[in-house]
Amino acid sequence: MNSILETLDISFSYPGTKANALNKLKLAIPEGKRTALCGHNGSGKSTLFLHAIGIHSPASGQVLWNNTPLTYNRKELKQLRQDIGLVFQDPEQQLILNTPYEDVTYGLRNAGIPEPEIKLRAEAILRTMRIEHLAHTPIHHLSLGQKKRVALAGVLVLEPKLLLLDEPTAYLDRISEQQLIEELDRIHRRGITLVMATHDMNLAYAWADWILVLDQGQCVMAGTPAEIFSNTQAIQSLGLDKPMLLDLWEALPETSRQGRTAPRNVEDFKILLQECLA
Repeated sequence: MNSILETLDISFSYPGTKANALNKLKLAIPEGKRTALCGHNGSGKSTLFLHAIGIHSPASGQVLWNNTPLTYNRKELKQLRQDIGLVFQDPEQQLILNTPYEDVTYGLRNAGIPEPEIKLRAEAILRTMRIEHLAHTPIHHLSLGQKKRVALAGVLVLEPKLLLLDEPTAYLDRISEQQLIEELDRIHRRGITLVMATHDMNLAYAWADWILVLDQGQCVMAGTPAEIFSNTQAIQSLGLDKPMLLDLWEALPETSRQGRTAPRNVEDFKILLQECLA
């Protein structure tokens, strides 16, 4: 697999702390894939994201973007933050203006885009995200799910090559979560590489093409969902849950499962269960 972003033994600690938030972290984000970045709070997920967009720079080691080390000069960082978009867990940290339209156009103006193009691109992304009817609604009148979509629109309008999402489904109800996942899948089909930081193993198992597991600032596991979650002992030793769907599947008699691939969504599980019981 080709890597779009790599970290080569990067270490970093926050001021006033002794422990490393990242400890000689070495990992690669595969280009064109949906990657789930898993691990407990404090494992280094958010710190990695901040390194990816150059907000933090490592005390040692290197961050590679498209096989080229970051140099952190001003011009490079401006371009990097157009190529890599980061959506924070809390949209309130990201939405700074009064309405969705104003917020979406803000990033385009900072990027020096001509005003006629700003209008076209802002209106297009609001339609794409299905929030054009909210374009001039005060941000504080929006629901949490709507705010998350506005924050996502504000990043996507810059047409990034890599999209980083920090716990995007946190605090969403099931309907809002499903709508967001569907939106992310549409974005992925447009050719954008996605990385989602999550502690929800059910979501990681169902959604991701590739999984990276962080623990104490290091990448301790990397592989497909099937590879990662087949290693029950390692997952449990990290204090992570086995996906419920996989747990149910493995509870079926081995003769029923033989020759079949474990399902990764409820609908596939229902179909396979009916076949097993037929």
